[in-house]
Amino acid sequence: MANFKLTISDIKGKSISKELKDNDANPFLGLQLGNDTDASIVGLTGKLKLTGGSDKSGVPMRTDVHGAARKRVLLVRGVGLQDAEYGQRKRKLMRGNTVSEEIYQLNCKFDGELPVEAPSEGSVDEKTEDKKE
Repeated sequence: MANFKLTISDIKGKSISKELKDNDANPFLGLQLGNDTDASIVGLTGKLKLTGGSDKSGVPMRTDVHGAARKRVLLVRGVGLQDAEYGQRKRKLMRGNTVSEEIYQLNCKFDGELPVEAPSEGSVDEKTEDKKE
């Protein structure tokens, strides 16, 4: 019973969010960061590349930590360490590079352009037009 929030970005920089539950989320289980998967899972044609993610408590996934477990890793720079000075190292809690049921959010890169969605009813433009009349 895996539930994921997917953030999908395209080559132009646009991103969308999708939520996958139960059977829709199962194809992602066991994949590692950097792997490609079919985008038809989310209703797109092309490939999705897994680029990152985090678990329910916000611990980020890291490509150089193997497995799906949480581990304390000595970091010099990169994902999970923002304010390190030159020569400084910190031991921080990181999640491994394998997708498991404990993962809450996944980041993906789509190899094409995402379709443009029409604005929903009750958007800002319609509300301002109603006030003018």
